[in-house]
Amino acid sequence: MNENHSDNQYGRARVQDTPELEAYYKELESLGAGALWTVANAIEPWEPRTTSIPMLWKYEDLRSLVLKSSELVTPEQAGRRVVYLVNDKRKEVSAAVGWLYTGIQVTRPGESTSAHRHRASALRFIMEGEGGYTVVDGNKIMLEVNDFVITPNSAWHEHGVEEGGKTCIWQDGLDIPLLNALEANDYAVLDGKQELIAPINYSPIAYGCAGLIPADKNWDKPYSPLFKYSWKSVYPALLEMQKVSEINSFDGIFMKYSNPLTGGHVMETMGASMQLLPAGFKGKAHQHTGSFVYQCAKGKGYSIIDGKRFDWKERDIFCVPSWAIHEHHNASETENACLFSFNDLPVMEKLGLYQERACIDNNGHQ
Repeated sequence: MNENHSDNQYGRARVQDTPELEAYYKELESLGAGALWTVANAIEPWEPRTTSIPMLWKYEDLRSLVLKSSELVTPEQAGRRVVYLVNDKRKEVSAAVGWLYTGIQVTRPGESTSAHRHRASALRFIMEGEGGYTVVDGNKIMLEVNDFVITPNSAWHEHGVEEGGKTCIWQDGLDIPLLNALEANDYAVLDGKQELIAPINYSPIAYGCAGLIPADKNWDKPYSPLFKYSWKSVYPALLEMQKVSEINSFDGIFMKYSNPLTGGHVMETMGASMQLLPAGFKGKAHQHTGSFVYQCAKGKGYSIIDGKRFDWKERDIFCVPSWAIHEHHNASETENACLFSFNDLPVMEKLGLYQERACIDNNGHQ
């Protein structure tokens, strides 16, 4: 059966207002009620619809302002010294796209934040600096550029940069808008620092080595025991995958960060991926439910999102709203480009809401 998306089709509201109806609506409103047919066309779209718009945040424009924040407030004063990125259509919920939040955090050598936790899940992607670290539930982990780090729902965590290190900047990603929409968020600060329960870098050593995991340990948490995914392992894996895998016409070599024990997403409400766009790659257009925040980790290129071109290079951040038609292109004919991204796919998939569609017009391009 062919679907007919005309609003004149049976099942869509076609009621014309009359003085009698308007009086009826006011009477319902006074009782905290309403007539469904007055809002049905707005709340039941024929296909997924987003209130977010595609946006690009240029790192070269933001970096000096991010660094300036470290001259104006301390981590203790700010709680979290972050410049957050907000979508022009999602300002009321402080979201970058959909129900996802992102920001850029800076920490100077010798600085650290208080240990804290929140119901919202969080992740970090390291942009620059040396000597940075995070402590997640008593596990201290050292950070390097392009490393991906998780701080799961309700896990105690703190961040800092060792004395003698270099100022660190990283991108934060959280599901704060989603948790607030569900009225389920919370926040707590630990009185003092966490006690370390394992040697430094225990998590990436124990769970990030060639598919081997500790045979004498039981992990009963709903999130990945691997808190850091090292770029020095991720990029070679992408190159090896390129040798044995057909290039995906939409996303190049596309690999998700996963829980090494289950193969599933790293956390319950947010997933993350790294994709390699080979030199000269021209992606075809498609659309899917689920909001994505991207950061260029290597190279340069551009994405066309709902018909608008966004040129990006290393450290630029951009978003693709749910159901937006998009395609990615590598601007270089000789060098690979890599895009880190995080998303709300775990929520979409668990609720049975994920769908995708290829663009069949114009040979797959916008």
